[in-house]
Amino acid sequence: MLNSDILRRIRYAFNFDDKLMLEIFKLGGIILNVDKLKNHLKKEEDEGYAPLDSATLIAFLDGLILRKRGPRETISSPLPIKESFSNNLVLRKIKIALEFKDDDLLAVLKRSEMEISKAELSALFRKKDHKNYKVCGDQLLRNFLAGLAGYKRPLPTETTNR
Repeated sequence: MLNSDILRRIRYAFNFDDKLMLEIFKLGGIILNVDKLKNHLKKEEDEGYAPLDSATLIAFLDGLILRKRGPRETISSPLPIKESFSNNLVLRKIKIALEFKDDDLLAVLKRSEMEISKAELSALFRKKDHKNYKVCGDQLLRNFLAGLAGYKRPLPTETTNR
């Protein structure tokens, strides 16, 4: 999945406007202007498209965590672990930002008609060298982001008795 596509899908899922997107980037340590942001959000075939590098997307996700959860309360925090970019990392950072538990993640995936077991889900969050580690594929991440867009909103087929 392209980093710009991930960013577009997160923007849609949370209904972020340009101002908020720039604020989140700033929280993650990246200063962008509106034009650069719009170029990152364009589709690959559009004129003016600017690819989004992994470090910038990670900074955005870190900013999202800070925006949703606030700064750490601990005074002496260990240095952050530099992890190589992967779909697993994107999924983990969104999970942290939203303070999701396994059941929340499974519910989001179910909204996009993708069901996996808790064991398969936990394998996505293991260390790479663990024997049960599983790579998060593009389709799983795509479905998760699609399900996230409507999470906590009722599905059209769901009825409410309020």
